[in-house]
Amino acid sequence: MAKTVVQEFTKGLWAEIPPFRLVLGLCPVLAVTKGVENGIGMGVATTFVLVCSNVLISMLRNAIPKKVRIACFIAVIATFVTVVELLMQAFAYPLFLKLGIFIPLIVVNCIVLGRAEAFAAKNKVIPSFADGLGIGLGFTLSLGALGGIREILGNGTFYEIPVFGPSFQPFGFMVQAPGAFVCLGLMLCIMNMMGKK
Repeated sequence: MAKTVVQEFTKGLWAEIPPFRLVLGLCPVLAVTKGVENGIGMGVATTFVLVCSNVLISMLRNAIPKKVRIACFIAVIATFVTVVELLMQAFAYPLFLKLGIFIPLIVVNCIVLGRAEAFAAKNKVIPSFADGLGIGLGFTLSLGALGGIREILGNGTFYEIPVFGPSFQPFGFMVQAPGAFVCLGLMLCIMNMMGKK
């Protein structure tokens, strides 16, 4: 049992890391990663929703009729997204303003719904918790890494702290939409090359 739980947790950190291995959830990956703070904030919000929805769906898996399971999963996910949105408005309002519409869009994030359908609906609570936490942390690390690279190259800062001297000329392309595609593509390439080795 313990070995299975550890495997379910660790798979999300490398073998099934969402943006790079599963190539899922790319909308927030591309949209909110202008900086490391935004990336980590979005990742933590998604992790909370993922863990809570996985646990609740796993608990209710035998009570949810198969014909309406997707609608039920979306209702559960939307409930936790609303909780995250209200918590961010109360305790992290500047970050909430930066993330904007992408917080409510967690409801339709294919990572969250995919884990509910593919894992939580078929497994017990503890493995579902481990799966949600592992996938969520992998997603958070991915967003943080992408946001960090884009912020360092595009602004010359990390967490809004300057990392280069005053003579540094930021590569502004990296904090624009095309820069997100280029950076993600390069990171996907590196991950695939590392995976083959």
